[in-house]
Amino acid sequence: MLLLLAAAVVAVLTFRRLNIPSSLAYLLVGVLFGAHTPGPVIDVAPIRALAEFGIVFLLFTIGLNFSMPQIHALRHQVLWPGTAQVALTTIVIGVGAWLFGLPPAAAFVVGAVFAQSSTTVISRQLAEQGEEHTRHARLGVAMSVFQDVTAVPFVVVLPVLAVGTGFVALGGALGLALAKATLAFALIFVVGRWLLRPLFHLVAGQRSAETFTLTVLLVSLAAAWTTSALGLSMAFGAFLAGMMLGETEFRHQVESTVRPFRDVLLGLFFVGIGMIFDPFSLSGIWHLALLGAATLLAVKTLLVAAIVRLAGGEWIEAWRTGLLLAVGGEFGFALLAIALENGVIDTQPAQIALASVLFSIVLAPLLIRHNHMIARALAPDSADGHTTAPAPGAIELAAPSGEHVVICGYGRIGQGVARLLDAERIGFVALDLDPGRTREAYAAGEKVFYGDAAERDILVAAGIDTARLLVITQEDLPTALGILRQARALRPTLPIMVRTRDERHCAELREAGATEIVAETLEASLMIAVHALALLGVPRSRLARRMIEQYDSRYRLLRGIFPPSSVTEDAAAQDGERLHTVVVVAGSRAVGRRLEELELGEVTVNALVRNGVRAAEPSPQTLLAAGDALVLFGSPAELRRVEETI
Repeated sequence: MLLLLAAAVVAVLTFRRLNIPSSLAYLLVGVLFGAHTPGPVIDVAPIRALAEFGIVFLLFTIGLNFSMPQIHALRHQVLWPGTAQVALTTIVIGVGAWLFGLPPAAAFVVGAVFAQSSTTVISRQLAEQGEEHTRHARLGVAMSVFQDVTAVPFVVVLPVLAVGTGFVALGGALGLALAKATLAFALIFVVGRWLLRPLFHLVAGQRSAETFTLTVLLVSLAAAWTTSALGLSMAFGAFLAGMMLGETEFRHQVESTVRPFRDVLLGLFFVGIGMIFDPFSLSGIWHLALLGAATLLAVKTLLVAAIVRLAGGEWIEAWRTGLLLAVGGEFGFALLAIALENGVIDTQPAQIALASVLFSIVLAPLLIRHNHMIARALAPDSADGHTTAPAPGAIELAAPSGEHVVICGYGRIGQGVARLLDAERIGFVALDLDPGRTREAYAAGEKVFYGDAAERDILVAAGIDTARLLVITQEDLPTALGILRQARALRPTLPIMVRTRDERHCAELREAGATEIVAETLEASLMIAVHALALLGVPRSRLARRMIEQYDSRYRLLRGIFPPSSVTEDAAAQDGERLHTVVVVAGSRAVGRRLEELELGEVTVNALVRNGVRAAEPSPQTLLAAGDALVLFGSPAELRRVEETI
């Protein structure tokens, strides 16, 4: 273990300095400690056992960004193009390998292996070059994830091919696998909808990072065990669990928690793959491996480009997506290992296929890095002005794609800032560690997420790289200083505004990197919002008008808050007028009634959220439907009365 860790550290550091993907560093470590090279040999069995969890956590974190509504929105852009890409690549490559002299079963294995793309290599390279939010990047990553899901039927088919059964048995095995996958989806969907959100609210309320980490591991591995018990891939279950959690306000904190486990175990996965590769066999097969890599890259680029073009994309977008997906993938290694274990493919063609995929991964960063230049050469007359915009129905990030404000702390002051930003139509993302408050705000359609803003990954997920301003409203000085230091490390020039109770800590906060420091109280809450708008370039005349509006309404905007679930702020947050989100459930008396027909009394409707779309001050004639979320404003007693009547 010490040898493995030492070699991994040296290799990863060296490869990163050379701007080479770290996955290749792990592959090199695996080759060095494998049975095919001189020197120390590490037993591959325990490495493989641990490495499988790397794929589990990879699919879990990917699932966090692919919730059910997002998958449904992408069904026309991803599902049929993804299916077509995998099927056509398997057929084209498989037929070519069969004509080249391989048996039909082995040719099918090569086609299935080449059909996979590396989500890890693609996403990491796109992130490094700042392209992860572009239209072609979103589509490419979505299709590569879908490939991982389609690997499940291959896992079922390969052992069946090994025993030489006929088409009837093969069809039965596939039908059974599909039934099991449907059952697994139903189980995880039901548990996810009814158990996961309450569970994480309970755990988050304890304010224990240790308990939160244990819960994340429990949920991801329990889902993996469920699908494994059904004879399916563990990674498939983890992906489903991630999809369920992706619909909650906890997804960024969950991803930040599991990332260290994922990265280390993924490294072990690549080490295990490197151990089965025989570098000395290259002398006799290098020309075939290079031919295989060239065929893989060319065929997948052409097929994906044609499919994206048929799906309605521009040629420039189609070529860029094709270049992203041309690379071979990690699941291809896994399929190859299964085929070898079951005797479906001989050692020599397996080594050729493995070397071909490795060569494609080595070349992939160059293709991805220069995808725009290559695509422009292939489609010189195609306009590409819109290719950096998100695709219609594409996966939305927690943060807008830029020009937004990150608010750390969504208490009284944070919500006051958010209200005025919203009035000026300036996008914002808020982070808070109070599970009750984030639940209500998230249900109200606001971009408020559970997460520790002092963690680097959480700030990155909130979009600090493209934010115009960071506002820190936490009262706790160590927390504010921690956020400041992380933010300054990520964005040295970002304007940062900090709230403090008094002036004693101003010098320390300014030294840590605060641009503006503002004192507390309701007046201070208003001033923070006004300063934020001023830093964002709002004209002074509009600033003055906003201030007058707040005074005329007797601070109602600033007093309308989602209160904390525990006594962490002043009593006014609990006892005064406030905001409260009520969801209209199926079968309730409010379904089918107009807003004006509800017995609201002194309670007013601040907003209505339907299918994720927030409508401020909805019309009294609006008919209510099951699933609508009403954001109400009033006293606690009145809010309880109205909630009982809905």
